[in-house]
Amino acid sequence: MTVIDTAPLGVASPSSPTTVHLSGEIDIFTSAALRQQLMSTLHYSTSLLILDLSQVSFCDAGGLAVLVGIQHRARPMGITLALTAPRPFMTRLLHITGLDRSLPMVA
Repeated sequence: MTVIDTAPLGVASPSSPTTVHLSGEIDIFTSAALRQQLMSTLHYSTSLLILDLSQVSFCDAGGLAVLVGIQHRARPMGITLALTAPRPFMTRLLHITGLDRSLPMVA
């Protein structure tokens, strides 16, 4: 799992969303590290945190739990978590689990 934050600590513009590009697999082996990185990102994120899923090749239940957990932590901070560019398997996974109704998608 690789995380590339387009607005690293201290340089986020309040007028544009914070975008994090994820790549690789989100699974039992990478979930803890991803959770830590996203938690850190929340502390300097703008009011919209976008996770770009275009390069995610696999996601298991642990990966979905990370997304839901980050969303729950973001809301009280006034941050909206949104997803963008999921691959077809990810779109299907979000739909099957019903998370497509609670995790907003942006173009």
